[in-house]
Amino acid sequence: MPKVSIIVPVYKAEGYLHRCVESILAQTFTDWKLLLIDDGSPDRSGEICDEYAKKDTRIRVIHKENGGVSSARQRGQDEACGEYTIHVDPDDWVEPTMLEELYQKAKDDNADMVICDYYTNESSLQNYIKQEPTKLDNNVVLYELFQQLHGSCCNKLVRRACYSGKANFPKGINCCEDLIWCIQVLKCKPKISYINKAYYHYMITTTDSQSKSISAERSLQDLKMLHMLESLLFDNNDVLKEMYKRTVPYVMKRAMKTYCFDSDYFKCNFKKYNRYILSSHKSSFILRFICYISTIGGYRLCLPLIKMMK
Repeated sequence: MPKVSIIVPVYKAEGYLHRCVESILAQTFTDWKLLLIDDGSPDRSGEICDEYAKKDTRIRVIHKENGGVSSARQRGQDEACGEYTIHVDPDDWVEPTMLEELYQKAKDDNADMVICDYYTNESSLQNYIKQEPTKLDNNVVLYELFQQLHGSCCNKLVRRACYSGKANFPKGINCCEDLIWCIQVLKCKPKISYINKAYYHYMITTTDSQSKSISAERSLQDLKMLHMLESLLFDNNDVLKEMYKRTVPYVMKRAMKTYCFDSDYFKCNFKKYNRYILSSHKSSFILRFICYISTIGGYRLCLPLIKMMK
């Protein structure tokens, strides 16, 4: 049994998968299992995974039909073994001491979840992103996921026993699927620790921008994601309000940009968020104002205005 399982969902990653896997092979901590989940990738990603598995017995490859990143993460979670798990995306990479220091912190504090800082990398620019909660309490961290903390599963080492059977990646949702998973884990009331250091490099590329392009399918997933967040947070009104303020304006913006909802459907799904839209300080006043007007009869008037926004 390895101490840590590392889950990497792989899709169209042949251009950068080597960098990701090599950074894991370079870990100073060696008691790990790497699960490469080939999500039906049409390029050479699957072959690259197989090549690595032949070289190192700690690497296991799982080939599956394409189902999106959420299904790939879930398959990795289902196949994981050992005490802790962590996720790494195939276009990113990690520092050599990441597993050693996160695992040691987990053991020292008997922690179920260890959070660390991370870097964003874009071309030659690198930014350090602080992820320290104001308090190491699951309710505080849950609240701050809609403030200054990032709902990623890649900067968090998590004990499997604390979430097994209680936290899963959502079917059919491939946006914010890691945020939904993190919320489920935090609702299991884990003991949380934090390391004041960045180990994870999140690469921002033109491919990222293309993959996040707005589509009708993405807008429908956004709405499904919003409803799932509501169902998870229904018993915590403070966090629910913050989620609305942070999430609703952008979901509405993307929905209007795709023209995928008619006026009645849009009003039916978004009118109830009026008061949260106007009180939100997470988005610009112009976006908030347009979103508010769109839910009180000005939907068609607002469509061309939203189209002009980035």
